[in-house]
Amino acid sequence: MASFRVPTIRYTIGNAAPCLRNVQRRWAQVHDVRFLVTHQSSDKVTDRYQEKLQEKARQCVMESSHRPLPADQAPREGLRDVEELKVVYREKIKSQRQRTVISSPTPQQSPSSTSSSSVRTPRSPYPPPPPPPPQYTPSPAQSSSQSTTPPGIRTLSSYIDISKTLQLPQREIEYIWRLCHASDPKSLCAVIPQDTYSRIESTARRHPQFILPLPREEKGAEIHFLQWTFPTPTTATVLFTHLAEFKLRGEYAQPHTTVTHHLDLRDEKGLVLLQGSVFEGRGVSVEEGKWLLMCLQKFYGGEGEKVERRRLLESFSEGAQAFKVEELLEEADRLV
Repeated sequence: MASFRVPTIRYTIGNAAPCLRNVQRRWAQVHDVRFLVTHQSSDKVTDRYQEKLQEKARQCVMESSHRPLPADQAPREGLRDVEELKVVYREKIKSQRQRTVISSPTPQQSPSSTSSSSVRTPRSPYPPPPPPPPQYTPSPAQSSSQSTTPPGIRTLSSYIDISKTLQLPQREIEYIWRLCHASDPKSLCAVIPQDTYSRIESTARRHPQFILPLPREEKGAEIHFLQWTFPTPTTATVLFTHLAEFKLRGEYAQPHTTVTHHLDLRDEKGLVLLQGSVFEGRGVSVEEGKWLLMCLQKFYGGEGEKVERRRLLESFSEGAQAFKVEELLEEADRLV
């Protein structure tokens, strides 16, 4: 019976109310280590070196007038205790403390700050951050041109000085423009007369999308999708993409060739400067990019534009069932 009651009593005591338990209290104090290190009492230091100070006092002697000796003069031997030793070396101790104190520069307060403020910010052990770099403020003309130019579009001013180019004749402008792109093997370059480009632009605004065939040896032809965009008043861009990739990815398809028409010299010089690039590793060579560019000019505004080409453009834009790829291939063969 006793062995049965003992666990019961233990269970009852263990589950008693919290007020019946013996609550353990901890009287702990938290001290800042930095405070203890830098604010130690001088008595503790004296007690630690009491024997050495007594020995030093026995070796020194106090003058009869009990005046403190200068810092650079050593006392004579025979002092009674440590207190007399402190009086003798008082000036030396004071001068030594002044030399070891590191004076911190006080920052100058701005006129807006109040001098009566008693709150002080502790110094940081880390060096202050470097000042911010000076911000570039563009001129109004540059800011207006940058705001109207979307990202990724290079204007004509990034290639040549427009103001100086306007003073040159047409032949020299064409020579300079071709020379700017002669070192790039993947570059497409041309100079288009104003009348020819006007016809091309008029047709492009009515039919901004179209497809063009690219002949392949022993493989028939490969269809490519082109799209016109007019990002700024002085630029017109054409993007060439594989039709299969455009059907798969839509607007996220990567073009293999880009062509940009710069219209900055059209009104004063009657010229439109064309610049394009064929991206490497996307299945199209530079010669094939030139073929697509030639087909674009023939379909969109070449001299002696045929009715059949215009009909193909209109039927493609309208999405009519009358558009046939076979007719497009036959018309492209006539361009050769």
